[in-house]
Amino acid sequence: MNRLLRTCPHAKGSASGPDVGLPDGQFGNSEVGHLNIGAGRIVWQELSRIDQSIADGDFKRNPAIQNALSAAQTTGRLHVFGLLGDGGVHAHINHLQAMLALANEHGIPHVYVHAFTDGRDTSPSSGAGFIGDLQSFISDKPNVKIATIIGRYYAMDRDKRWERTERAYRALMDGDGEVVTNDALQSTLQKRYAEGETDEFLSPILIGDHEANITQNRIQSGAPLVCINFRGDRARQLLKSFLAFDDVDFAGAQPLKHEGPIATFTAYDETFGSFLEVAYSPQQLTNTLSQVIATQGLQQLRVAETEKYAHVTYFLNGGVEEPNRGEERLLIPSPKVATYDLQPEMSAIELTDTLVPKIESGAFDLVVLNYANPDMVGHTGNFDAAVKAIETVDTQLGRCLEAASVGGYQTLI
Repeated sequence: MNRLLRTCPHAKGSASGPDVGLPDGQFGNSEVGHLNIGAGRIVWQELSRIDQSIADGDFKRNPAIQNALSAAQTTGRLHVFGLLGDGGVHAHINHLQAMLALANEHGIPHVYVHAFTDGRDTSPSSGAGFIGDLQSFISDKPNVKIATIIGRYYAMDRDKRWERTERAYRALMDGDGEVVTNDALQSTLQKRYAEGETDEFLSPILIGDHEANITQNRIQSGAPLVCINFRGDRARQLLKSFLAFDDVDFAGAQPLKHEGPIATFTAYDETFGSFLEVAYSPQQLTNTLSQVIATQGLQQLRVAETEKYAHVTYFLNGGVEEPNRGEERLLIPSPKVATYDLQPEMSAIELTDTLVPKIESGAFDLVVLNYANPDMVGHTGNFDAAVKAIETVDTQLGRCLEAASVGGYQTLI
């Protein structure tokens, strides 16, 4: 990389705020970056769309949300779940509060919040503050209760680590977790932090005064559910569990299909079809990079390991799952480790081993590659591991560049 900086043209780009369709001051992320690159223009993000909808009142009239509230008026129960915080990558606390305020306006007798703590896109122990904000917000809404706290490591896995998803599912459905009262919730969180358990990795906490109360707070079939996450990749596995999809792979008893309506803020996956009611449908982007390459009759290749596969396919293609004509995709499995600082090289070497012969074949007019290491290892906060991750990528990138140079490719990093 140092050699490239010395010998090649380079410039700084803006990847945050209005330049990528986000609110002013909001940092970007992998999804936003790939979406804007693939579109070749500014794409207004779901965070901004929902913010505007809340501000102008359309949120209150949204059909999917209205249907969930109508069902909740019949059943007397509504479960709202998603990531808690202001990171703005997968969800935002402002959207949660808007949903709870609307449920309160509709007089839903029992509204239960199942909050997933962040610690990746927010600081590692900021969850207690966000939970405190939520407690204050619902203090004048006796029908709204915090029912579950669990780290995103379990509730929002996207790498088919079904044992993690199962942990979240068992907490939400069966009541598996540590039981604490609402008054003791903050002290419990501080104790967890002191023991080294940060927000991302919080094991399930169930809030209630007694066993019957905990049982009542669980998600029961028939009750409407609302997921406030506006980014789908880390919401899919839990939703698949609720819907008992065939690819759910729990060690224990397999889940039973939830019979109540499920509303999601955005579309998470085409495979969900009519199982979910979507509040904000995807924007239909035309003339994306992939479409332009395809219409010219050219061949393209997309390569990434599991953690970034959706980004070089679905997101780069403007939120479209189906590949375009002449588009080949290679998925390299990410290593099965608890956190990637334990294996900072991830699957970069295997990825490059697979990619180089493809480049050398000369069969592709466009090759799109994502090395996941800098992002995924960087998120762990382990500096030494991050150095190893960058060194690995540096070496593997060199191999790709050599093959690309021999093959007559122009390379943009």
